[in-house]
Amino acid sequence: MGDDPHREGLKDTPDRVSRSWKEMFCGYDKRPESVLTSFAAGNYDEIVLVKNIEFYSTCEHHLLPFVGTAAIAYIPDGKIVGLSKLPRLLDIYAKRLQVQERITTQVTEALNEHLKPKASACVLSARHLCMGCRGVRQADAITVTSSMTGAFRDNHPARMELMRLIG
Repeated sequence: MGDDPHREGLKDTPDRVSRSWKEMFCGYDKRPESVLTSFAAGNYDEIVLVKNIEFYSTCEHHLLPFVGTAAIAYIPDGKIVGLSKLPRLLDIYAKRLQVQERITTQVTEALNEHLKPKASACVLSARHLCMGCRGVRQADAITVTSSMTGAFRDNHPARMELMRLIG
């Protein structure tokens, strides 16, 4: 890029980048079943929602970060997961080269496959640096994506209750 790769501030940069990328892209080494351990739900069959989950990901088109918050919900059908498992599930997919739309559906697909709930939902709101520091230069633009399955997709009152809870 025109700089001196041997100068003091840059000489250890390749090692630092390598270590940071191992952390930033550790989602490739993890699988949903490793975090989605479940328990009997008893009689509980209402919405379970964890919201305001921070996430950091990297745009696969520009190798620039996008950061935001998530709301992940499901309606149990006999099984529940520990609440910390939902942010952990999101992290598996966010810590890969990604597009926001794909993360959203990967979370609900994993919930459906491993938990088999009556409904699952993932709503992501994020700022994309590829839109802020280059291109259209819209640093304050927020992209919202959602994936709804089961009752959240097919049952309007259930969907509206979820959206009110996410609020």
